[in-house]
Amino acid sequence: MKTRKLELGDRNIVGARVTEARRRKGMKQNELLARLQTAGVDMSTPALSLLEGQKRPVSDIELNALADVLGVSVNWLLGRKE
Repeated sequence: MKTRKLELGDRNIVGARVTEARRRKGMKQNELLARLQTAGVDMSTPALSLLEGQKRPVSDIELNALADVLGVSVNWLLGRKE
């Protein structure tokens, strides 16, 4: 597993949760991207990397698709209690 070269940003609060959920499922970034595309969300590899690194904001459409694909709730991605 690669280690992050840059410090985490502050552009979103879901990036760390996306990474956590993706790794729990044993999914690589390219697999997550393929599943997002199937769900109608076209995201590039650099965009996902920036999102996970909290350097890029996430749209509501992306947030909803990420929750569905990763099998978690939007509230969980946002760090809220269920």
